[in-house]
Amino acid sequence: MKNFEAQIKVSTEDLDELNHVNNVQYVNWVNDVAKWHWEQNASKTILNKYYWIVLSHNIEYKNSAFLNDELDIITFVKKSEGLKSVRIVEIYNSKTKKQIIRSETIWCLMDRKFNRPTRIPSEIVNLFH
Repeated sequence: MKNFEAQIKVSTEDLDELNHVNNVQYVNWVNDVAKWHWEQNASKTILNKYYWIVLSHNIEYKNSAFLNDELDIITFVKKSEGLKSVRIVEIYNSKTKKQIIRSETIWCLMDRKFNRPTRIPSEIVNLFH
């Protein structure tokens, strides 16, 4: 499995009324880092032929993040079979190294031309394993 890492800094827009990162923002970051990883590894040809949709998200909230916290986001594809791929995303506080969240998302590969689910070809599996 090939890890992809990104760093972000918590801003006021990320906070909820309790002054910690809003749960919805974690979902956004999970989606964002998956997209960044996909776009960094896939060729133009692959990007023009395929896209992904989410079938399910499971997020475990372990600790809170607050304004100005610097966070490390790590993602990797756990497995890819048939139409589906399982991606893990973990977010850590950069300073304390405490895990903030861990998510497991099931994605489905879609064919752009037919706008239908399609089997994941080996060329895509090999990009992430």
